[in-house]
Amino acid sequence: MTTTTTPKTAPGEGGALAARPPQGDLVTLTIDEVEVAVPKGTLVIRAAEQVGIQIPRFCDHPLLAPVGACRQCLVEVSTPDREGNLKAMPKPQASCTLEATAGMVVRTQRSSAVAEKAQHGVMELLLINHPLDCPVCDKGGECPLQNQAMSNGRATTRFVDVKRTFPKPIAISTEILLDRERCILCQRCTRFSREIAGDPFIDLQQRGAAQQIGTFSPEVLGFAGELPGTVGEVPQGTTADAFAPAGDAPRGPALADESGRPFASYFSGNTIQICPVGALTNAAYRFRARPFDLVSTPSIAEHDSCGSAIRIDHRRGVVLRRLAGDDPVVNEEWITDKDRFAFTWQSAPDRVTTPLVRDDASGELVPASWAEALEIAADGLAAARRSGGVGVLPGGRLTVEDAYAYAKLARVALGTNDVDHRVRPHSAEEEAFLGAHVAGAGVTVTFADLETAPAVLLVALEAEEEAGVTFLRLRKGVLAGATRVFSVAPLASRGLERLSGTLVPAAPGTEAEVLDAVTDRAPSGPLADTAAALAAPGAVVLVGERLAGVPGGLSAVLRLAQRTGARVAWIPRRAGERGAVEAGALPALLPGGRPVADARARVDLAAQWDVESLPATPGRATGAILAAAAAGEIAGLLVGGVDPADLPDPSLATAALDRARFVVSLEVRRSAVTERADVVLPVAPPSEKAGTYLNWEGRPRAFAQALSSTAMADHRVLDALADAMGVDLGLRTTADVHAELDALGPWDGLRLAPPQEPAREPVVVGPGQAVLASWHTLLDAGRLQDGEAFLAGTAKRPVARLSAATAAGVGVPDRGLVQVSTDAGAVVLPVVVTDMPDHVVWLPLNAPGCAVRATLHADAGALVHLGAVSAQVAGPDAGARPTGRRARGATAQPRVPDAGPREPAWGVGAVHRVDPHADHDHADHDHAGHDHAGHDHAGHGAGHDRADHRTDGDGTGHDRGPQHGRSGTGA
Repeated sequence: MTTTTTPKTAPGEGGALAARPPQGDLVTLTIDEVEVAVPKGTLVIRAAEQVGIQIPRFCDHPLLAPVGACRQCLVEVSTPDREGNLKAMPKPQASCTLEATAGMVVRTQRSSAVAEKAQHGVMELLLINHPLDCPVCDKGGECPLQNQAMSNGRATTRFVDVKRTFPKPIAISTEILLDRERCILCQRCTRFSREIAGDPFIDLQQRGAAQQIGTFSPEVLGFAGELPGTVGEVPQGTTADAFAPAGDAPRGPALADESGRPFASYFSGNTIQICPVGALTNAAYRFRARPFDLVSTPSIAEHDSCGSAIRIDHRRGVVLRRLAGDDPVVNEEWITDKDRFAFTWQSAPDRVTTPLVRDDASGELVPASWAEALEIAADGLAAARRSGGVGVLPGGRLTVEDAYAYAKLARVALGTNDVDHRVRPHSAEEEAFLGAHVAGAGVTVTFADLETAPAVLLVALEAEEEAGVTFLRLRKGVLAGATRVFSVAPLASRGLERLSGTLVPAAPGTEAEVLDAVTDRAPSGPLADTAAALAAPGAVVLVGERLAGVPGGLSAVLRLAQRTGARVAWIPRRAGERGAVEAGALPALLPGGRPVADARARVDLAAQWDVESLPATPGRATGAILAAAAAGEIAGLLVGGVDPADLPDPSLATAALDRARFVVSLEVRRSAVTERADVVLPVAPPSEKAGTYLNWEGRPRAFAQALSSTAMADHRVLDALADAMGVDLGLRTTADVHAELDALGPWDGLRLAPPQEPAREPVVVGPGQAVLASWHTLLDAGRLQDGEAFLAGTAKRPVARLSAATAAGVGVPDRGLVQVSTDAGAVVLPVVVTDMPDHVVWLPLNAPGCAVRATLHADAGALVHLGAVSAQVAGPDAGARPTGRRARGATAQPRVPDAGPREPAWGVGAVHRVDPHADHDHADHDHAGHDHAGHDHAGHGAGHDRADHRTDGDGTGHDRGPQHGRSGTGA
């Protein structure tokens, strides 16, 4: 079996093989009697690949630095001396570390008995202690060691002694398990973690026959006596908390890494995939399947806007694992752990599989036929249109095809521009920015550009948390010495530190002021350095969606770009946001960036859609739609994948759903929206439909249907709904949608005017107050992570971050407890003293026990109150230690059927609700059992009772399980 790993590079993209170098940079050598010319500096193993010669290898990987660790790629080499005479090297050479030189003659195992014997010897040594686990090993059937032992090894073994063994497996984290006796010491895992992700990992320990990829050893690594217990291996489950910044430590148990801290990484799953043997395995997939049992389908990850290529492996209609796809222009061969492991939400027990309609007599949702449900939905929406109009909220996780169907249905069937996909903080300034700079712009900044840009400024964007693959590409450019990274933020995150980045400090709400100060006239310091760096050709400004919540922020970005010449790219969190902008799922934008207020644009689109006219008045944004529905001004709502908790004001969202006369929900799973809907129409999750995401670059990312299913995509359901309303939407198939989008073509007319909002004065902070800073972490309490208990254990522990002066002013020591409160509620979390502006507190936006919007009814930039809390007052819920209790949610919700396995309650904070109607304490308990030492059960520790009793404002009690839905909170 070939093991060629030559990277593929698309035309026009960066990379070592992107362009053929000048002839003067080529060297000519001979490999197995075949002459080949390669660029100077090319490794011999790469040169052999170019002429189709396979050399066995284990440690070699084209995206990692060569180390020659396994020695399996030995070849016979001769080079010319000063007189030009060919001289053989005295012993075989590792072709993965040897650079090709002019006149070199290489003989591989195909033509050299010396190379063949050397490779057989190395293979024999590798197999001496390798266990005979092949019948049960997860790698069996796709194992390079298996394959190359057959093709490049001895037919029989001469080893008759007892093999070395270790206790197995070691749980490096709740997600990653290590079988040390299987390891062949190729160091791919440690090199990936050090070079690509920048996360400390386990490392080589000891020497000779005792050498192993092992866990933290205080004696070997120089920490002797600094950790509890005896010198040597740290006992399994030790987390070395004394050495770990609490905000970066995982929620679940993890062994200490090579630095002595608990191992924590958002990219650890990549080490499983690149491991050439079965030494590293996934806790959920372990012993579940063999590769030859699986059907593989290429796809695209649905969790962020990077559009990472993945491979879905499924068996008998069940997805068992996901792997990174090989796409050099986007994610190369890497994906985040969220993209890899968070897929069980699509098949949760609370999946909606049949249409539901609300029974008039009982008031409950009951199953109905498609014909009945569509008829009721059509009649209800038609009546709502006549009574005050219908608002359309598609959500931000749709494919381009689905978002286009919502946008067209709103204008053609419902006669409204009240359509907005943004289920997050948003503004009119943001819509103007999107219409002027993003919609219809095509691909202006690419991943490859980030690797070569002299400077990249991050504004309201935490790349590692909100766009993981973007972080990896930035880090690649930084390590290559090509890119400098700057960040306008309240604090330097661990991700920015691993980018060797420069912090441009900005308290929440002052970003516009800071951006306007980035000029060549700024005094020496971060502002002047940033201005000088951005003036270099090729500089890029990356803008996150959070800047929409800062008045004047996006306007300041455009002013900065005009001053410096830097290019601007917008990076939202959700996979469907860029596609929804292009599809016209905004109140002032039609497909392709056509302004609603432009008569020519409306006439052009009406002709394409074969309608007489389109509504001419720009519609209302999400917040205004919900406010109008709550006030009774809008009679109906058509809702896609929306979770009220994602919105800036969750209570307003639930009030709007309750007040609206008629609500239609298109959902994958039961949610707070479906429980308030009059009609629920089930739709297919990503694995059960084909479609296209548009990533933040503007690059189409098409994917095929992986699982056979009768579930329909949103656009097909909306087409049927339009038919029931007497409107021909013409979007039954993806081909129909693509044909219509192609016919529309690009818009060459006027666009929305760019925003010109001035920076606003910062808020005045009083005694005991602070300005709230907050953003989503990659792994949090989002519902698109439901059912994956092992992944939940690798999420960061929720903490509050304060400057030393602010913490001292409140009277809270480092690691002490602080209460962050508003009139709506309070959150209690441990404090991590951080170098950041005074009078600012940072909280994770949606961590377990810290649902900022739902609990505090606040967002970044809001004023909150701070107060010290003693451990006795806080109770067992507070802190970042496992407690066995789950923090209570922020708002009362109707009952939703239990979705089965949920993440264990690793370490959570406490949430205190201000409820004038509550006269007793409501507590819930979770019981989570995890044993990673030697038991490999696919679902161990994942069965938990998640119901809690809650009292609504009207005194009505609801027994509530976890809320689920397609658009998970922060997922």
